[in-house]
Amino acid sequence: MKLTDFLREQNIPYQHFELYQEAFTHPSYVNEANKKVADYERLEFMGDAVLQLFVSEYIFKLFPNVPEGTLTTLRAKLVREESLARFARELELGQYISLGVGEMRNGGRERDSVLANVFEAFMGAIYLDCGKDAVLPMLEKTIFKHINDIDTEEIHDYKTTLQELMQADVRKTVTYELLSSEGPSNAPVFEVAAVMDHMRLGVGRGSSKKRAEQKAAQDALNKLAVKKHNKA
Repeated sequence: MKLTDFLREQNIPYQHFELYQEAFTHPSYVNEANKKVADYERLEFMGDAVLQLFVSEYIFKLFPNVPEGTLTTLRAKLVREESLARFARELELGQYISLGVGEMRNGGRERDSVLANVFEAFMGAIYLDCGKDAVLPMLEKTIFKHINDIDTEEIHDYKTTLQELMQADVRKTVTYELLSSEGPSNAPVFEVAAVMDHMRLGVGRGSSKKRAEQKAAQDALNKLAVKKHNKA
């Protein structure tokens, strides 16, 4: 399939086709080409800014009660190289990349770094050529549909919620104690307790200490909610 056919298939109302040619041109191709052409690096810069803005706006509205630090972590997971390369593969962008002979022989068409760069450049080209209304449908087909792939424990920061609740109530700090660690090194299970003033508030288990701590905080919040409900 030609790049023009791909753009039509994706319902992108392109006007300046040269932008998309630039978005799919690797620097190695420019170095070997006899004619003057531009590579994707400038559009990659533009696309990075586009993704930062639109992904930030999307998750800001989707998770109204999630703190800034957690939103930052979530955005980073969605726009990191590995993730962008995955989205590029889903759209089969690799087949449209113009590569130098050496880069092609070395598997550049399937390299994560190249695919991630092209994905960013492609988004930059769409934005410059067609605006936000054309970018959002492409993000819905790729990044936005994978929001739920992120571990919900990393979205809902139970530790922060518990700490803020304790600070507001008794102005004390919650700490976490490792109770046990079992299982093989490639599949460990940690058990952690959320503790305040030597009192165990909750217990959680997880495949990492971080996840176990989040589970312990969640358990503590659930118990506090039940206790508050019973008093009411």
